[in-house]
Amino acid sequence: MTGPHADAAPPLRVLIVEDDPVAADAHALYVGRVPGFTVSGAVRSVAGARRHLDRHGVDLLLLDLFLPDGHGLAFVRSLRAAGHGADVIAVTSARDLAVVREGVSLGVVQYVLKPFTFATLRDRLLRYAAYRAAVGEASGQDEVDRAIAALRSPRSAALPKGLTAATLSAVTDALRAAPGGLSAAAAAEEIGISRITARRYLEHLVDAGRAARSPQYGQVGRPELRYRWMGH
Repeated sequence: MTGPHADAAPPLRVLIVEDDPVAADAHALYVGRVPGFTVSGAVRSVAGARRHLDRHGVDLLLLDLFLPDGHGLAFVRSLRAAGHGADVIAVTSARDLAVVREGVSLGVVQYVLKPFTFATLRDRLLRYAAYRAAVGEASGQDEVDRAIAALRSPRSAALPKGLTAATLSAVTDALRAAPGGLSAAAAAEEIGISRITARRYLEHLVDAGRAARSPQYGQVGRPELRYRWMGH
């Protein structure tokens, strides 16, 4: 093959393992938007992941840790015992550092905490791609350090301008505690922020695939948007 793309590397194949269909669709959309990556498939369980891995080549698992038929890290442990070398980015709402340490020991290359933005996942995927591209024999310690730094070094990629992690956490907690959902006005009153500010955070959660919005029709006037938590 000749031409400008003759030496282009094939895209990295990503298997999404996520039992929440809304989140799975969002993750697939995100992965598909990052150059150099392609979605190999999306499954909702450990059993589904095993079947897919038996039939398809996969470079990277985007793995939810809380699945209906087992814990994600137990699944990774079984993969390693079977000699499967696919890398893993854990996607989870768990903030237990003991779980993080266990994942690192099993070769989990990154953690992404829910809810997250496209920018956050894109950052992790591009770092992973840079790490994968660092192949061959290192000339010295500096080159080894650079390869690892491409994967591990921190970067703030999180929230859109004007949003803070503390307020996002408060909005997220309020939404999770409301099974019937919340309007922006109700969220604002509960948290103590303006309705416009509450709507910005709620729309951010929708964009991240962690919430869904739907119109609620009253007796008069325009319908009010209601937001429901869709994550774990």
